[in-house]
Amino acid sequence: MASCYFCGTELPHGERIYRTTLCSNCGKPIKICLNCEFYDPTANYECREDIGEQVREKDTANFCEYFSARPANRKKPGEAKRTNAADVFRNLFPD
Repeated sequence: MASCYFCGTELPHGERIYRTTLCSNCGKPIKICLNCEFYDPTANYECREDIGEQVREKDTANFCEYFSARPANRKKPGEAKRTNAADVFRNLFPD
């Protein structure tokens, strides 16, 4: 099941997501790059799909045809890297 990037509210399963679809809890747009399973900050144009034109604002609604809601059980992009970096830093200075 997918969830809102901003507040984490679960989105209704099987419901189509349009450019105008808003989160029922926080009112923010749902069809954004940050909510997409293909969003990857390390990929070309920050997308794992072969898009022809870069979407510059990742947190606003767009017309991308490749959009697919990111499953709620997947971590947000870059979250694992931050966690690992924090662990490495803590290990440098043990108590």
